[in-house]
Amino acid sequence: MTEHPTLRALTGLPAQPQGLASSALILIDCQNTYTRGVMELDGVQTALDETAALLDRARTAGIPIIHIQHDAGPGSPYDIRAEIGAIVEAVAPRGDEAVVVKNYPNSFVGTDLDERLKAAGTQHLVLAGFMTHMCVNSTARGAFNLGYAPTVVAAATATRPLPGPDGGEVPSEAVQAASLAAVADLFAVVVPDGAAIPD
Repeated sequence: MTEHPTLRALTGLPAQPQGLASSALILIDCQNTYTRGVMELDGVQTALDETAALLDRARTAGIPIIHIQHDAGPGSPYDIRAEIGAIVEAVAPRGDEAVVVKNYPNSFVGTDLDERLKAAGTQHLVLAGFMTHMCVNSTARGAFNLGYAPTVVAAATATRPLPGPDGGEVPSEAVQAASLAAVADLFAVVVPDGAAIPD
């Protein structure tokens, strides 16, 4: 036992991810929003490359894939009617892959995501996307609270610097590390990259 064990460890929750074949892949807000301009995230292109590789594995495995898209209305950086709010081409939906449009950080709020997952009969979720501290974190917590077992792929997430409570700036690396640590304390298994998830 480490000096500061996680709540997962203390309560006997699994420390390792389930295999990809028994999971559903949830891609959260992989939108052009985060690739340019005021909302561009640090490390976003590397994260999108990791997400694309994960998506390719999921398609090969034939597991359920659900794309989440945030809509904040016309004129916003999250306008799904405009190119800025579109899903990045490299990870865009294909065929009958579902797209769930949300208006809140937790992808389960005000959407049919829970119903879709129940219909697919899967309890294990693999989460990737943006932003780590916001919608990935909120969706992982929401999934856990509904009885799902989420795994977050760290290398397939990214975030940005934030204003600190002391008036300074919290670097994106610190926001990323703290966000992943917070969700890993209880709500999800956090793995470094897609390779850490067995087939």
